[in-house]
Amino acid sequence: MSGLNTLLQTFLGTRLPTVMSASFAFVIPVVSIINDFRFRNFADEHERFVHTMRAIQGALIVSSFLNIIIGYSKAWGNYLRFCSPVVIVPVVCVVGLGLFERGFPQVGKCVEIGLPMLILLVIFQQYLKNLHERTHSLLERFALLFCIVIIWSFAAVLTAGGAYNNVSEKTKQHCRTDRSYLTSSAPWIKIPYPFQWGAPIFVVSHVFGMMGSALVSIAESTGTYYAAARFAGATPPPAHVLSRSVGLQGIGMLLDGIFGSVVGSTASVENVGLLGLTRVGSRRVVQISTAFMIFFSIFGKFGAFFASIPFPIFAAIYCVLFGLVASVGVSFIQFTNNNSLRNLYILGLSLFLGISVPQYFSEFYASSGHGPVKTDAGWFDQILNSIFSSAPTVALLVGTLLDNTLDAMHTGVDRGLPWWVPFQNRKGDIRNEEFYSFPIKIHEHIPTRFL
Repeated sequence: MSGLNTLLQTFLGTRLPTVMSASFAFVIPVVSIINDFRFRNFADEHERFVHTMRAIQGALIVSSFLNIIIGYSKAWGNYLRFCSPVVIVPVVCVVGLGLFERGFPQVGKCVEIGLPMLILLVIFQQYLKNLHERTHSLLERFALLFCIVIIWSFAAVLTAGGAYNNVSEKTKQHCRTDRSYLTSSAPWIKIPYPFQWGAPIFVVSHVFGMMGSALVSIAESTGTYYAAARFAGATPPPAHVLSRSVGLQGIGMLLDGIFGSVVGSTASVENVGLLGLTRVGSRRVVQISTAFMIFFSIFGKFGAFFASIPFPIFAAIYCVLFGLVASVGVSFIQFTNNNSLRNLYILGLSLFLGISVPQYFSEFYASSGHGPVKTDAGWFDQILNSIFSSAPTVALLVGTLLDNTLDAMHTGVDRGLPWWVPFQNRKGDIRNEEFYSFPIKIHEHIPTRFL
């Protein structure tokens, strides 16, 4: 489903080189649905599993219409017209920084594998590529693959040599390449089909809880699209394009629910960081990669083979990729007045709250088993807990509120609106029309290769 949703977005949605992947925003409502059936009586555990899957499918199917309505009614585009570069800076930054728990904290769980991967990637991709002009393009694009093969082979040698035979189960889980016997237990061929678990079950409380995550996925995807456009050398996506992508994302969620994908989809932050790392911002490359995504998901043995890579290797990669996404968010500040205390106040508060508020909700959930918002209305709790557990959503809400209420009418230049507004024109960049209609036809005096 990630492959199909990626094709939809690259052909009909934003048309940016972004991959659609599973969204962690749906974890809270999914866990709530699982807990709802935990203490009910079933004939066996398989029947409990099937019943739970049908309830998750029903919640996904109904909640997907929220994204479809918000997108194709242009409501999201109208909301984004209140956003200036001052708001986009913290939103894009926390898209990367908000995932810090998947970075070095995971590297440290198997430091003998994760740390060499991080160091080797930086050396290969940034230093060795400058030794010779022939190796520059090769290492710039494929250094990541070379490092994965080297460290993965090193981890396999440690596993085969018995380095993890007498360690704790937690260490084995993070370091061994044969953990959980993924390859041996995976089926050779598994073709998903609609409603494979049975008819969906629609429960009102489950649906409303899932709607909160659907809203969060919109905010997360929006920040990711701005970062992708920046890395790909494209102009900031206009409001009507983002509205179209949100509507199409809702259609993707509908398909996720029909095929039983458990969670909805959102734009992949890892893929955007990869655009900055390899400098390959081609939609065709992403579209071709969907063939591999679909292939490895249907032929389980091949997919399980790559899934056996220890996660600390990926965590080391995330340290670089998420850092690149956070840094590209900072680059939007060049279009605003950096000396404005108003702008600095909005940026600082949005960034800090965007990171600290979700951290508070995450720690509260880990310690008590439920979010800070706990009332008699479970669906209301899930909506608020999902929204405030998302760093981009919190940063977007805080930034938009402050940017449009603190001296907004008198600081258009400070907010970067003269640079921002032309890109929001539905017919394209109006500055191109001004250029070609200039009275003295300045373009006639410019060589063709520069036009």
